Order: sequence, then structure tokens, then C-alpha cells
Amino acid sequence: MVRSLLQLVGREVRGMHQAAYVLAAFALGSQLLALVRDRLLAATFGATHTLDLYYAAFRIPDFLFATVASLLSLYALLPILTKYEQEGGGRMLSFLRQILLVFFVGMGAISAAVFLFVPSITAWLAPTITSPDLTLLVRILLLQPILLGASNILASYTQLRSRFFLYSISPLLYNIGIIFGVVALYPRLGIAGLGWGVVLGAAMHFLVQLPFFTSEKATETVSVRMMWRDLLHVLTLSVPRTLALAAGQLSLLALVSIASYLATGSISIFMFAYNLQAVPLTIIGVSYSVAAFPTLARLHADGEHAEFSRYLETAMRHIFFWAIPATVFVIVLRAQLVRVILGAGAFSWSDTRLTAAALALFVLSLAAQSVTLLIARAYYAAGNTKKPLYWGAVNVAVSICGALLCVAIFHSSLFMRSFIETMLRVADIPGTTVLMLALGYALGAVAQFAVGFSLFARDFHINTSRISALVFQSFAASVIGSFVSYLVLAVTGTTGTINTVLGLVLQGATAGVLGLTVTGLVLYSLGNQELCEAWTALHRRFAPIPTVSIETTDISS
Repeated sequence: MVRSLLQLVGREVRGMHQAAYVLAAFALGSQLLALVRDRLLAATFGATHTLDLYYAAFRIPDFLFATVASLLSLYALLPILTKYEQEGGGRMLSFLRQILLVFFVGMGAISAAVFLFVPSITAWLAPTITSPDLTLLVRILLLQPILLGASNILASYTQLRSRFFLYSISPLLYNIGIIFGVVALYPRLGIAGLGWGVVLGAAMHFLVQLPFFTSEKATETVSVRMMWRDLLHVLTLSVPRTLALAAGQLSLLALVSIASYLATGSISIFMFAYNLQAVPLTIIGVSYSVAAFPTLARLHADGEHAEFSRYLETAMRHIFFWAIPATVFVIVLRAQLVRVILGAGAFSWSDTRLTAAALALFVLSLAAQSVTLLIARAYYAAGNTKKPLYWGAVNVAVSICGALLCVAIFHSSLFMRSFIETMLRVADIPGTTVLMLALGYALGAVAQFAVGFSLFARDFHINTSRISALVFQSFAASVIGSFVSYLVLAVTGTTGTINTVLGLVLQGATAGVLGLTVTGLVLYSLGNQELCEAWTALHRRFAPIPTVSIETTDISS
């Protein structure tokens, strides 16, 4: 039984759509666990000072992971590993083991240095949070980037072997560890228990991939000189990519720091809404970009540039196909989603409404964020890691400056404040300034997409007319479907059946299913190509017929 389980977990998955749906299914499971995690946090603490402290503490290790631990990212390692794999002799494994040792030594030394200066760093990050618990929690969480960075290195081997099942299990275990920390460790250890739960999750994230990595033997070794030469090449590729990744974390650092000056609970509201918008982003944007990357790297390495562009266009069309309806329906059903997911214990109705309003602003950039992920990976596959850095800088500048400008206008213009609060139905709730931080983040993501897409379409010769037609079809069908959902909400909202969690679930599910059904019917009536391709890919995934290595719809569309 154990052997069968290991074979299932370690099996290869071929074909972009099938790999994307496998990744999306596991991403959905991981995000559901993340929602359970957030519900437990919301029920236990509510939008309070304690939860503000918890989320503020995460910013330092997350930034460390983005700026240092990600230098040896799978996107920079994969081309080097592919070269060693083609040479044979197990040299790829030898090189990866040497890289892993270098990482542990280097990352451990940097984390130890940061450990000493945590009090000064936290005083800069969140000057209004003076609790010593913040320092304690940050110091515990410094183990997280070490473990996740090592897991990220192993993930390059996992993806090279097309073991997308295994790759997808790690985030599930990470969230299980955090949940264990909330449920079992916090009652016994206090705030430190939350930190040790995160460390446990990060350890499982790493360890689940280790047996498959150690079971394969290397018959040849890579010399130390060659290892350092290729390591320097990896770092050369990684530094721009890491800086681009750090741009997003820098934006979050700045926005969380701004939120610390606002009403108590603003950091919690901001991060709850951010985590909720990450669910569709992970399921759609991350799944497709991760699934497409290995094939994109291979096509570019083989010089098949026409196939490379067609494959990219297919992936992008399907991201828009899923992201646009997700955006519209999340906006319409936001209150039901937030209340069902987070509405328990200390999380009040006012917290729910404010989080729902922030979610609506965050999700405006869902399609932009999702496509940007694919664009970045297209450049990484082509060996160009510098250009994503350019629009990453645009994101930082626009999101931070945009948030500050929006806050200033929000406070100086009564008309603007009343308009936004009325549109989002939060006019009678204090602390609405935090919504401007969500709006600033969305503006930064959209600006990043606009710059990135313009360069991308030119460099890779993408047929934008087909994408434009899809965007129109998907948006039109989503608006019609979401109107049906809105009508269902309006009717059921007067029946008095939505005062319980079950009532909210039934109301939201009914509205969502009917709305999505109408959306699908409209797309079908328009002869939408992506709908047919998605159905074909799902049928192939679950049909009892062995799959081919690359689907024809992946590269012939």
C-alpha cells in the first residue's frame, strides 16, 4: 500500500492542460486548508492587535525568502539541470546536492545575522507595535525561509521529473502545520506556538520531497570548480528574478507598515483580503504558469520558437478564460464568501463587510496578476530574467505611491470617500481607510501587467487579436451570468434564510452555480474555443486512456 501511494505521488504528468488541472486541484486543496487556517485565526483573535502582530511578523521572513532564499530558484536551476540531465551519468543529482549544501550554509549564516537585529528591524517595520512578542515570533519564523528555500531547490528536481503530484503536496503540508500550530500549539505555548506551527509546516514542505531525491543515485560527480562556475551562472540568472520577486514583498512590507498607522485590526483586514484573493490567483495563474514552464524551457532550448509562441498564447488564453469569470463572481459573492470562510468566533459582521470590500478591490487585478506570472516565466524559460525586474519596479512604485495618494484623496475628498464607501456598502463602518491600501496594491498589479504585456507581445510575437476576442467573450458572458447571481442574491436575501452559515452557503452556492451555468451557456452559444479545449482536457484527464506526452491543443491552437 505504501509503495502504491509513493508511485501515485511520484508519477509523471504530461501535457500542459492536464498538468495545470492537477496543479489547480491540489492548489484548491491547499487554498481550502489556507482558508481553514484563516478561519481559525479569525475565530480565535478577530481583527485585533494580536493578529496584526502575527501578520506583521511574517513580513520579515517572507521578504528574506524572496530576496535571498529564492536566489537558487527552480526557474534559474532548471536550465542548468536540464543540461546536466542530457549529459547523463547522474551529474545533475551531484550538482543539486552540492547546491543544497551551499544553500544551507549561506542561508543559515544570513538568518543568524538577521536574528541579532530583529528588534531594530521590527521597530522600523511596525513602529506602532511595541510588544516583545513580535521580536520572539520573528525570530522563530526565521527558520521558515531556510526550509522553504531548500524545498524550492528540491522542487527543481521534482519538476524536471514532471512529478506535479509531489510538487503540489508540499503546500498542503505547509498549511496543515500552521493549522496544527493554531489548534494545538497556541493554547500551550502562546504566540510562540503559532510560529512553531509555521516552522513545522515548512519542514514538512521540504521533507516530503526528500525521499524521492535521495533514492536516485549519481554515478558521476561534478567538480568543485565546475559547480562554482554553474552556481555563478545560476545566480546571474536569479538575481534579476529575485529582485522582481522581492518587489512584490517590498510592496507588501510598505503597505503593512502603512496599515500599522491606521485603526487597530487594519493589518488583519488587509491580510485576510489579500489571502482570499490569493486563492483564485493560485488556482488559475500559478497552476498554468507552473505547468507551462518546463515545456516552454524545452521548446526554447530546442529552438522551436514558433511552437513556443503558440504554446504561450494557448496558456494565456486559458488564464484569461478562467480569471475573468472568477473576478466578476468574487465581486458579486464577496460578502457570502467572506462570511462563510471567516465569519466565526471573534470575527464580527463589521470585520466581514470590511474584508469583503477590500477583497473586491484586490480581485480587480486577478487577471493582471495571473497573466503577469505566465509572462515572467516565459522570459525565464527564454533565459531573460532582467525584463520582469523592470515591471516589478513599476509595481512597487505604483502600489506604494498609489496607496499613499489614494489615502490622501480618501481623507481630503468627502465625495470620493462617500462614493467608495457607498459602492462597497461600508459607509457605516469605521476604519475604511485600509481599503485604499488594497486599491493601491491592485493599481500596482495592473500597471505591472500593462508594461509587461506590451513588451511580451512584441518580444514573443503573440497574436493579441485572438486574446482580445476571448477577453470580450469571457467578460460579456461573466457579466450576464453574474447578473443572474445578483438576482438570486436579491431574492433570497429577503427570505430570512441567510442568518445561519448553512443559509449563506446555500444562498451563495445557488447563486454561483446558476450564474456560472448561464456564463457557460453564453460562451457555448458564442462558440468559445477555450471552453471546448477545457472540456477536452478534462475528459482526457479522467478518461481511462493513457495520455500522450503533449496535447495537440497545447501547441496547435
